[in-house]
Amino acid sequence: MSAAAAAPAQAPRKWEGLVDEALEREVLGACLDEAPERRRVREKFKDVQLNIDHCLFKGQYSGIGTNESYERNSRGVEIFSKCWFPKNNRLKAIVCLCHGYGDTCTFFLDGVAKKIASAGYGVFALDYPGFGLSEGLHGYIPSFDTLVDDVAEHFAKVKGNPEHRGLPSFLFGQSMGGAVALKVHLKQPNEWNGAILVAPMCKIADDVVPPWPVRQVLIFMAKLLPKEKLVPQKDLAELAFKVKEKQEQCSFNVIGYKDKPRLRTALEMLSTTQEIERRLNEVSLPMIILHGEADLVTDPAVSKALYEKAKSQDKKLCLYKGAYHAILEGEPDDTIFQVLNDIISWLDQHSTKEQGSSS
Repeated sequence: MSAAAAAPAQAPRKWEGLVDEALEREVLGACLDEAPERRRVREKFKDVQLNIDHCLFKGQYSGIGTNESYERNSRGVEIFSKCWFPKNNRLKAIVCLCHGYGDTCTFFLDGVAKKIASAGYGVFALDYPGFGLSEGLHGYIPSFDTLVDDVAEHFAKVKGNPEHRGLPSFLFGQSMGGAVALKVHLKQPNEWNGAILVAPMCKIADDVVPPWPVRQVLIFMAKLLPKEKLVPQKDLAELAFKVKEKQEQCSFNVIGYKDKPRLRTALEMLSTTQEIERRLNEVSLPMIILHGEADLVTDPAVSKALYEKAKSQDKKLCLYKGAYHAILEGEPDDTIFQVLNDIISWLDQHSTKEQGSSS
């Protein structure tokens, strides 16, 4: 459930001086339901995004290569993927990124990935079907299990690349992506060397979930109108981003899904979190969980429960006092870099451990 996608649709104040009127009209007038239009809009807006005044975009990392590609998966869905890697050094490990709800791997996560790649890691991500630049109705998850299968299939190809043979591999999931990463692990309990879970969606905070009577109506309606955007929702960007200026910068994520959640999507996310909450004790891989103590979108109490109940012998919980949901995008710069440094130092410890044990 990423709030990087949750910004208002009118011409944002933040665009003044950065976006000319013709481009503004074109972007705001686009219908983003299908992938071709999302791809066209992103291409036109790409240079604007790179120039925003956010610490994730201002980092100068030399020697980082990137590659973007489209490929049809076994279900025939065209998936967009991106990777970031140090050009001149051998990879320490591979990190497979799972983005949040409504998001794409081409915006804030691009800055996160570059920072991790600059520490010697190959970072690999995809946009889920229906999100970002991948095919599918925008913001629509007909089946969370199918989405997880698509993610697992893509990462299996990454790990199967002969160039990556013998390298440790780690899952990285942010918000809803944390739920995706946990479901991939539960599906493949012995395939990963660890997981980084950033404000994972193990439970959607009670304040964000509609009340019980409304939920019952939505469940009934979803059978008839699964794609309708009828689920009431608070402004996630406002709830998730502590720094107002960074909250406003969400508007530059022009291919983020910003409407009310579609009925089926909302129910799939809710049932997924209920399943994960029941299965916390099955989680067995080394992991680091990072969560803002003041998160009002995903419940930090359930991250604490995951830490306590998981049968992993090697687990670490980092709670950030006063921090909101978007700890990698919406906090003061020093908090963002603290979280990134905590992630990289954990990866460094676990990559050398794995390399040592496999040699």
